[in-house]
Order: sequence, then C-alpha cells, then structure tokens
Amino acid sequence: MTIFRRFRNTDPPALADIWNESHTARGAYPLRTPALLERWVFSKPYFDHNGLIVAVDEGSGRVQGYALTGFAPTADLAALSFEEGVICSVAVRPADRRKGVGRGLVQRCEAYLADKGARTFRAGPVWPQCPFGFGLYGGTNCPGFLASDPDADPFFRSLGYAPAGTTFVYQKKLDQPLTIADARFGLLRRRYDTQVLRAAAVASWWHDCVWGTLEPVEFRMVDKLANNIPTARAVLWELEGYGWRWGYPSAGILDIQVRPDLRRQGMAKLLVSQILRFLQDQFFGICELQAQADRPDIVALCRTTGLEQVDTGTTYTKPVPQAMQVPLVRATGLTPADAAVNAAGR
Repeated sequence: MTIFRRFRNTDPPALADIWNESHTARGAYPLRTPALLERWVFSKPYFDHNGLIVAVDEGSGRVQGYALTGFAPTADLAALSFEEGVICSVAVRPADRRKGVGRGLVQRCEAYLADKGARTFRAGPVWPQCPFGFGLYGGTNCPGFLASDPDADPFFRSLGYAPAGTTFVYQKKLDQPLTIADARFGLLRRRYDTQVLRAAAVASWWHDCVWGTLEPVEFRMVDKLANNIPTARAVLWELEGYGWRWGYPSAGILDIQVRPDLRRQGMAKLLVSQILRFLQDQFFGICELQAQADRPDIVALCRTTGLEQVDTGTTYTKPVPQAMQVPLVRATGLTPADAAVNAAGR
C-alpha cells in the first residue's frame, strides 16, 4: 500500500535516485549529487515542505515517487500569487508505475494548492509560471513538459488538464562553420558595437529566485553614435549538466530584447550570430534557444539563424473545481519579505 506524506530532510538521496530513474530523456539534467536539489529547489525562499509530496511503500518504507508544486508570480514579478498553482515535476520509479502512484501524487498536489487559494492548476512550468524546474529540466528555460517525455501528455490529459501553451526547442550544433548572411549586417556593424558583460543585471525578484546562483553573461548591442545607448540584449548561460546528456559543452540563450523602434532591422539576427561565433570560439558544441509558439518573431529568428527544432514543450491547465476553492490566503501574494521570514523559520 502506498502512503503520501510531506517532504523530510532525509529524502534528497532517494529523490535524486528517482529523478535519474524517471527522467532519462534529452531534456533532463542528470543529478550526479543530491546537492543539486538544494541549489535549484530547496534554496528557493518560497520552498514549502508541504508542497513536495512523497509517495512511500508502507510495508518496506521505500520511496516510490514524488511531486513538486509551487505558485506562479504576480504580474510585476515582485511576489508570489496564490491564484495559480503550478505542478512542476512528477516522477515515479518505473517499477511502481501504473499502480495509481502518479495520480495520487497529483491529487495531493492539487489539494495543497487549492487549500492555499489556487483558482487554476497548471502542469508543466513555463516562464514566468515556473517556481521550480529551471536548471534541472527543459534546457535553456522552462518549456513545460517535453514531447521527448512521451508519458507526460496522456497522463495529464487523463487527469483533466488541457494544453495551454507550446514552446519550441531549437538547437544549433557548432562543429561546422557558421554561415549566417544578411545584407543588413554591414550597416549595423558600422553603427553598433557588441559588449560582453560577465554579470547580467537581475531584472526582478522573480528572476533572482528562479535563476538562483546562476551567473549569466549578457551580450549587449550599443549605439556608437548615441553615447553607447543599449539597443539590444540577450542573456547567455552554460547549460552545465545538459552537456553531459547531449555529449557536448552546451549553452543557452535567454531573454532576447530589441528596442521597439529598432525591430525588424536584423539586429536580433546579428546579435544571435555573434553569440554563436563567441560560443564556437569558446569550444562549445551546442547552443539552444527556445521560442513560445505565440512569439512568431522568435520562431522566425531561430529559423533564419540556422537553428533546428529538437523538441516541443507543452504546459497544461485545469480550473480548480468549485468544491475545492477556499478564500485566498493573501490577495496580493507572498512578498519577498514574507518569503525571507518563512525561509528563516524552516
């Protein structure tokens, strides 16, 4: 018989084993040590022991699986919102599947989220609804649950979840000469310089929480004729353990931005081409960039710079049944100060 309980401080070794047994596809970071769970999960200021549900065989005490859940941020990325709960990860040992363990884990996650005031359940973290998952699953960013994990889609559909967004995962192998040509590049290079900054500025409290100890590199294009005013930027980070999975040192591009009045002039394309050359010079083998389906500009950028689609991520949602709804704990969410108090009290 399976029993379900909250996370205990002695669980990380078993959780790491379950992760490695369950997440064998291309989009998961192999956990060579449970310390990686501390870095990407337990160290978050909003981590709640009750939000990490563990399934245990009552007779043997053997951990069979787990599910990790949290909450999305407010619109300004300055606090937690309890209106949208996010199921970030569900993993069951292969030997314990098709016994109702996964379903039981999700049901208990939903009960936890609804008790905190959730009005919507989301399955599959995607930026910015990604309290956990970044750095461990999905690659460059949080794309939802990947098609390379074929069990995820039928599982969540069977529980009443419906697709609510798609993210395309693109990669470029850097073991061949780069040939990205555009007639606009010459004029752009005359006016704009590219700077490489070793410490990118953190844009919000939520960026700080999700990225954690990440030390990204920022590529910034500046206007030489206007006092080096920034005109475009992108963030780059080394994909560390994903490179072990893919067989090449790898890096990912995040958060491409171009000043609105300078869009559609080839600036983003030039910036990505320069990043690819930088990575090639640094002996990286793969560069990854993700594009949500509702961002046709980023999809087109990936294609015109020679990146190839290697996977697809999907996020799912389900309304909270009326019978499960309770008054919100806080209408404005959990502030950074609240989170610090909670973290100190654990």
